[in-house]
Amino acid sequence: MNHRLDLGSRKFWRLVGRPVDLAGEHSWLRAPVSRSSTVGDGWLAAEAAHHGGTVDDDVTTDPSTGPASRPAPGLLPAMTVLDGPGFDASRLDPRIRDFYEHTAAWHMDVWSGWSPLFWPAGELIARLFARRIEQLSLPMRPLDVAHGMDSRVRVIRDRDGAQVGAAWLRTLRPSGRYVFSGCYSARRLPGSAQPSVHVAFPLESGNVQVFLRPAVSAEGGLVLESPPGRFGQDGAYVVVHDGGRDFAARVPLHETFRLYTDPYGVLRTDHELRMWSTWMMRLHYKMDREKTGRAR
Repeated sequence: MNHRLDLGSRKFWRLVGRPVDLAGEHSWLRAPVSRSSTVGDGWLAAEAAHHGGTVDDDVTTDPSTGPASRPAPGLLPAMTVLDGPGFDASRLDPRIRDFYEHTAAWHMDVWSGWSPLFWPAGELIARLFARRIEQLSLPMRPLDVAHGMDSRVRVIRDRDGAQVGAAWLRTLRPSGRYVFSGCYSARRLPGSAQPSVHVAFPLESGNVQVFLRPAVSAEGGLVLESPPGRFGQDGAYVVVHDGGRDFAARVPLHETFRLYTDPYGVLRTDHELRMWSTWMMRLHYKMDREKTGRAR
């Protein structure tokens, strides 16, 4: 039954998508995939091999503890990789820069709320796919994350040692079940001079990808948005490999992240997911830097 569901979903995206050449014209859509139906972190070794490099050990220490320790890894090597016509990292709140450059040193608490209109569809997808494959398993109820989530960041390096991606692996306490497994990097879309934040969520023989346009608010906050647009612009995409060919479809799922420091000096994020122009889910994150350098 599960195999038929997964195969059927790939056939659907092949039908609604378009053929793409991930080694050529559409290389901007080339991203990690999973070789099995349960995603977890099984895609990491293959992604490192693609770049001829390695994956950093899952060890995070605080640089203040001694000369042998190393800084906590981040989703991006530096926020300056996003600098362009619409973004200047020097204008950002230093705490936001630290969060992205040393993500593993931060602890996050999360609260969620679903639109009543989309909750039934979200619950169906969670039961049929997300919880089973341990990927994109969005919390359906606030108590789903009452015990918190553990977070690990593993850096993917190329043959020269440069960071080409970072895996953000998030699991539920106390079960240890994966909720998200994403690959983060900066990437330019075709014809664009402004780098975007690129997030790929591996799936069996495919992935979900989101290109987020960065901007700095007047107060030094960070805004990341995947707006409506054409194929090849910022937004969300599904890519599948089926019958020896690759297919991609742009989907009408839009996200907005707003990172800011509240009046009490606490770093927070408001995250909204929309289908077309209608909100479907909202999440709120409270972030605190851990003295130990390990996110919990």
